[in-house]
Amino acid sequence: MHAFRFALVVLCLATGCAQAQMRAAAEALVASVDSAKRSKLVLPFDDAQRTDWHYTPRSRPGLAFADMDAKQREAVHRLLKTALSEIGHRKVVNIVELELVLRETQFGLSFLRDPEKYAIVIFGTPDAVKPWGWRFEGHHLSLSFTLRGDRIASTPSFFGANPSEVRAGPRKGLRVLSAEEDEARKLFALLDEGQKRTVVIDARSYGDIVTTNKDRVSPIDNRGLEVKAMNPAQRAQLRKLVEVYAGNFEPALRTARLARVEEGFENVRFAWAGTTARGSGPHYYRIQGPRFLIEYDASQDDGNHVHTVWRDYDGDFGRDLLRDHYTMHH
Repeated sequence: MHAFRFALVVLCLATGCAQAQMRAAAEALVASVDSAKRSKLVLPFDDAQRTDWHYTPRSRPGLAFADMDAKQREAVHRLLKTALSEIGHRKVVNIVELELVLRETQFGLSFLRDPEKYAIVIFGTPDAVKPWGWRFEGHHLSLSFTLRGDRIASTPSFFGANPSEVRAGPRKGLRVLSAEEDEARKLFALLDEGQKRTVVIDARSYGDIVTTNKDRVSPIDNRGLEVKAMNPAQRAQLRKLVEVYAGNFEPALRTARLARVEEGFENVRFAWAGTTARGSGPHYYRIQGPRFLIEYDASQDDGNHVHTVWRDYDGDFGRDLLRDHYTMHH
């Protein structure tokens, strides 16, 4: 019990440190722009666009890379690094650079493929006590963070890759989200035939992640294989797969996500739809627990176009910590 309490104290201290670093980086970014750009960069915390997120090419609130100088772009990356691990930040950089691959291959849509169109927006004023938040978003990226005091909510978080594997050109062989596929296939390979029949819930994938860009989600259904029906090796591999997603974030946020997964871990379900052999076409899987949902979809471009998302039923956009805040103040 004492060890558990000590771990909680360490986690709280680490999260507080992350909050302070994130706030300082956001304040530095705001200070780096003039008043005209600041009016685009900073919006009210209760602006409706805070929960209006997407992962397709479209206009976005905030300040785009196209409107920034080199120092301001560096400030954006410093803010991203307060929230992401080295692995997670590298994925962000690579996903943005995939726009250049698409520009070279999708001639009719090349005008939409622009690494300059990724945007940062801050909701509210960075503060040590009052709620505020920020989002970095563009094609195949949407990373939302909501802060109150020393607490940080980091969902929804979306990472995508098109192509999933670059098959020609100077970036040939690049697989930005390789572990998300490879570790899932390792788990599938560990299952016996009876378990596979339970795991595969549909012969076809769904064309996209099932929850798309909804601002609020709930459990999809109760299909798939429960952890309680897995052996120790399969459970360990499922945890390793979840770690791929949690490991995109800095240590305190990673730990908080994994703690969420452990709440009712016996009831977590793994489900698959579509083809099961590597390279055979469209496929999809999800990991669904009492508190969270991870979706992976590779339906488009014959399975060479990936969308992934982590959702929190109570905590998306900081709803749980904001509920605590409003209850305390009213």
